[in-house]
Amino acid sequence: MIISKTPYRISFFGGGSDYPNWYKKYGGEVISSTIDKYVYISCRELPKFFDHSYRIAYSKVEEVKSINEIKHKVVKEVLRNKKVKKHLEIHYDGDLPSKSGVGSSSSFIVGMLNTINRLHGIKKKNVDLANESINFEQKILKETVGSQDQVSTAIGGFNNIKFFRNNNFQCKKIGNETFYKELNKNLVLLFTRKQRISSNIAKKFVKSISTTKKKDILEILNCTKIAKKIIKNNDAHEFGRLMDYSWSIKKNLHKDISNEYLNEVYNQAKQSGALGGKILGAGGGGFYLFYVPFEKRSFFLKKMNNFTTIPFLFENKGTQIIFDSSK
Repeated sequence: MIISKTPYRISFFGGGSDYPNWYKKYGGEVISSTIDKYVYISCRELPKFFDHSYRIAYSKVEEVKSINEIKHKVVKEVLRNKKVKKHLEIHYDGDLPSKSGVGSSSSFIVGMLNTINRLHGIKKKNVDLANESINFEQKILKETVGSQDQVSTAIGGFNNIKFFRNNNFQCKKIGNETFYKELNKNLVLLFTRKQRISSNIAKKFVKSISTTKKKDILEILNCTKIAKKIIKNNDAHEFGRLMDYSWSIKKNLHKDISNEYLNEVYNQAKQSGALGGKILGAGGGGFYLFYVPFEKRSFFLKKMNNFTTIPFLFENKGTQIIFDSSK
């Protein structure tokens, strides 16, 4: 039995510049952090006496005799790509809902690759898992996704991630414990009750980000540079105000990133004490991340009590194998 534990991530600034068709031309940069909410994947070898060769348990349960029969696209392609010969039972459990903007797809892929690598006796560095996951999601699954989620969930921590024209990336810790604590206590993760497939939203604006939307991406990148100065100055409130401005720019990338309902939620949040916020991920639904000064938190939660809010802390370990019975 092998069990992996992979964090979700929240993104602050720079989203959009982490898509290959942007950063391979101009370079990209984001600021994001992983949080103490996780995707767990367990994998065990099945004894030969079962009628099925593979049992996959997620929101559905699949019992099939061949990899080609597996309906879960990621599991099927990982097992194919890794040339798995063993009969397996794989379970997935997540602390947060899928299709909600917290990088759940990449967390699952990173965790799945980490688990199957370990099944084969391979121990990869987290930075190598990030690269493998980017390649898998973009080249093998051919999904329209950026590259920040794989890096963030694989490596973990509060990071400044830079993407270079040569397809390499650099991930550096940013900030200090004082800033982390102040920022963390003022952040609220709020579920909009709307789920969506992020790549479907991304397909609508990614092709235009290096042409008609170039000005907006450059301004989003400028927010990332401003944010680094704010972090250096330990000014958490100004960080929250910058989130408000950055969100106003991101909405310009495509009309489906936000909508009337999401705009109403955002306006209600600001009237209830939030200085700023943003939809996490590609947009269209999922989680809002709001910056609410701690002294206004109780009032905010009371006014927004028709939504589910999730308490969380930053984490810094990234994906881990937390159990390996072969040891």
